Amino acid sequence: MKKYGIIVTDLEQKIFKDIYKENELLPSEHELSKIYDCSRATVRQALKIVEENGLIQRRHGYGSIVISHEKLLFPISGLTSFKELQTSLGFQSKTEVIIFGEINIDEQMAKMTGFPLDSVAYHILRRRQIDGKFAVLDRDFLRKDIAGDLTKEISQNSIYEYLENTLNLDIAYAQKEITIDLVCEEDHELLDLNQQDRHIVSVKSHVYLANNTQFQYTESRHQVDKFRFTEIARRQKR
Repeated sequence: MKKYGIIVTDLEQKIFKDIYKENELLPSEHELSKIYDCSRATVRQALKIVEENGLIQRRHGYGSIVISHEKLLFPISGLTSFKELQTSLGFQSKTEVIIFGEINIDEQMAKMTGFPLDSVAYHILRRRQIDGKFAVLDRDFLRKDIAGDLTKEISQNSIYEYLENTLNLDIAYAQKEITIDLVCEEDHELLDLNQQDRHIVSVKSHVYLANNTQFQYTESRHQVDKFRFTEIARRQKR
């Protein structure tokens, strides 16, 4: 590993272990160059990466200050609604519905969503506020012939609660794709991103009922420094 990579790893470990605490200044570039026995240029390269990873904020003439790095545990393998996640983790949240409407599924949309060509789907865009900051952007497409009389009010509360408790649908499983994407214009417009944020975590899901019928396609875009994505992995004996 290159020298700046060693410094990045060490600084991040010390931040997560609270050796360098939130709102505290890191040692100066001059001090860090002595600690790690390297040039100030190498230190600057390491600090740039730590800043891009959302752990510090560098201020010209002031230094590098440790910022909040608390992250919510977001289960990868589970199929959990945002409302259920909020209840289980106990964070304060608010949902704002940006778009609620219907669209016809053309060839391009059919390829993306997996829905039948010429079918009709609800198109819903919601942003989620967590502890006072909009940190999640959810774009959902749901087949209208399955989702029934879905409303904007239901979307603001819990779509899954309506589907399961009112329509008695048996939601079974999802195929998920998780990528790290560059922040786009819509992310900047609708999310309270940090100034240094360059990337966002995208979770795309095709969701199915117990009879293997796909009824939902969704993309959730998450601020990178707000969540830790977790999964319990079990060894498969062969």
